[in-house]
Amino acid sequence: MKKILLQLDSDKFASVFDAITAYDAGVDRILQYAQVTPDDVRDLVYGAMFTRGGGDLKNSAVFIGGSEVSTGEAMLKAVQGAFFGPVRVSLMLDANGCNTTAAAAVAKILSKGDVAGKKIAVLAGTGPVGLRAAALLAREGALITLSSRSLERAEAACTSIKKRFGAEVNAADATATGRVLEEAYAALCSGAAGIMLIPKSVWAELPNLRVLADVNAVPPLGIEGIEATWDGQEEHGKVIFGALGIGGLKMKVHRASVARLFEQNDLVLDAEEIYATAKEITR
Repeated sequence: MKKILLQLDSDKFASVFDAITAYDAGVDRILQYAQVTPDDVRDLVYGAMFTRGGGDLKNSAVFIGGSEVSTGEAMLKAVQGAFFGPVRVSLMLDANGCNTTAAAAVAKILSKGDVAGKKIAVLAGTGPVGLRAAALLAREGALITLSSRSLERAEAACTSIKKRFGAEVNAADATATGRVLEEAYAALCSGAAGIMLIPKSVWAELPNLRVLADVNAVPPLGIEGIEATWDGQEEHGKVIFGALGIGGLKMKVHRASVARLFEQNDLVLDAEEIYATAKEITR
């Protein structure tokens, strides 16, 4: 029986990236739908639920993508709302690569040692990757400060993390970046593409800062003086992970997560479950 993935995307065109990654993960056929809204989800998912029964249901699964994470989260709830009893299929949320990228970045940071009780800065952390990375690190026991240009936005992000993940995260605005970095063991730059957040003159001189990670691959990078390809490069006493170094693990996590969807018919792969996969891969 063929492994069929129902790809639900809120954008104008369904993601080619996500489709190719799914094929590389061993999917036989992908049914792509674009411009999907939460209201559209039920009837599409019913098609996956009612065509196969019993043990065959595990051969159908749902992937939720698109660039709007909030829409993806609403679609995830809509899919789950369509299920009843054992009549369900496994599903995965990775809108805008939010979960796989955050999971990979956090796993890279943890590969250099336990973070429990250590201060970590998540700079420009109000986007989907920053939010999830901050939450996952906090759940590992790290003391997280999440920054934004706007303190109000940073505080709202911390509130959303508390509500969704039950994790405590501190907020700061950009004016506090220097102080936050002075006290930090690690820093993750999760800002928009092409925005430099940490000058080399700052990070190279901070003795307590031991691990740096950046998810921006578009010049100028989030961390000045590094290369996107660095994957644990040691410079000035720091271990540094560039966006492509993190991206290599992200792709492994993405493919492994899609493959897991077809092991059983009742999996829900969101941030926590995808992060668990990242930890297994890097163990």
